[in-house]
Amino acid sequence: MLRPVLPLAALAALAACAYPYTPPALSPVTQPAPPATGAPYTTAAVPPAVQEARAPVTILISIDGFRPDYLDRGVTPNLSRLAATGVSAAMRPSFPSKTFPNHWTIVTGLRPDRHGIVANSFIDPARPDETFTMASDDPFWWNAAEPIWVTAQKAGIRTATMFWPGANTAWGGVRRAGGHGEVDGGTRPSDWQQFNQAVTGEQRVAAVIDWIRRPAATRPRLVTLYFDTVDSAGHAYGPGDARTTQAVAAVDAQVGALVQELAALEQPANLVIVADHGMAATSSSRVIALDQLVAPADARVFEAGPYASFYPATGRDAAVRAALLRPHAHMTCWAKGDVPARFHYGANVRVPPYLCLADDDPGGAWSIEKTAPAGPRAGGNHGYDNEAPDMRALFIANGPAFARGKRIGDFDNVDVAPLLRDLLGLPAGQALDGDDRPFRGLLRR
Repeated sequence: MLRPVLPLAALAALAACAYPYTPPALSPVTQPAPPATGAPYTTAAVPPAVQEARAPVTILISIDGFRPDYLDRGVTPNLSRLAATGVSAAMRPSFPSKTFPNHWTIVTGLRPDRHGIVANSFIDPARPDETFTMASDDPFWWNAAEPIWVTAQKAGIRTATMFWPGANTAWGGVRRAGGHGEVDGGTRPSDWQQFNQAVTGEQRVAAVIDWIRRPAATRPRLVTLYFDTVDSAGHAYGPGDARTTQAVAAVDAQVGALVQELAALEQPANLVIVADHGMAATSSSRVIALDQLVAPADARVFEAGPYASFYPATGRDAAVRAALLRPHAHMTCWAKGDVPARFHYGANVRVPPYLCLADDDPGGAWSIEKTAPAGPRAGGNHGYDNEAPDMRALFIANGPAFARGKRIGDFDNVDVAPLLRDLLGLPAGQALDGDDRPFRGLLRR
């Protein structure tokens, strides 16, 4: 049965009541963008079946490992246009500048030491025989901090996630004892996808657009979209390599296709485009070999790379302390309780007892590895001091809610979640590590 169609004026009035911002007649995001040079495909404009005044949708986009200076390479016409006609900045990641801790910070407004995703891999004293990995979806690991899509769902705002670390978890639920992965309770986005790297960027954009094409009753108002190819290229080849630049160009074309499709649907959208961290150049010529500093029998090296973490063997704490807590070339070590306060790191029970951080020098970053490398290699990595220029992350916000052409100073990524709350009309979060101060005066109400 066909539903009655409200007059356009009535739909516009409903949209205005449902959203705290009044969009201008045209905005950079709702205007068709010219095709990007080298775009891998061209999308067809599909007009809406019924003309309606659509309430703006908020789309949070992560381009993993995208440094702000990638915009200076001349291969990002779409992202550069969004930056020039919106709000842009170089954003500081939280420490450690790794993927999972920072993605969870962006959607919770809490630093890793508080939200509990303290690394890409870690253990919890409550479950000493288990290890968190980037495939872990047991709510036990995630439940310390509520992500923005759960907050929105509780407020009656429909959400959809085209990949985001933790978005496949039934947040607040409990894994059923003796079951086969079943979870009792918990909240997920209304629509979500299990991460699979084989799903192309083009397919990810198409899935988002399919959600946006839905009728108003089932159309999400908050969407996340995640791209991983720039990070993968940065790791494999290094941030300065031409193949990394090619990955940057490809994801720019995918963002351009998203903008074009939104324009064809006449769908106003507030795009918040972020990265979780930057990328530093690494080389086998800049390696600190741990087996030359700490006897392998004295400590378990839990993580290695830009930083290393350690669990001393029983009775060997004094030996490990003596070996690590002394001056080292290109590396600084601390007991977890002595990590400098500016890192906001070390109080969580999931942080190992000792941490060593390699230097990220202007000439290239150092790596901490269990043994000396077997042969020459070069590439890229992240996880270094979150104040290091190489670790800065992309931030662009563009749409009817945002002022045009504003470049703002560096800010911490804990401020993104409060911004998302503003866009969705949610109340300010309680006891968050961030707030919306960087964006005050930049939002059109």
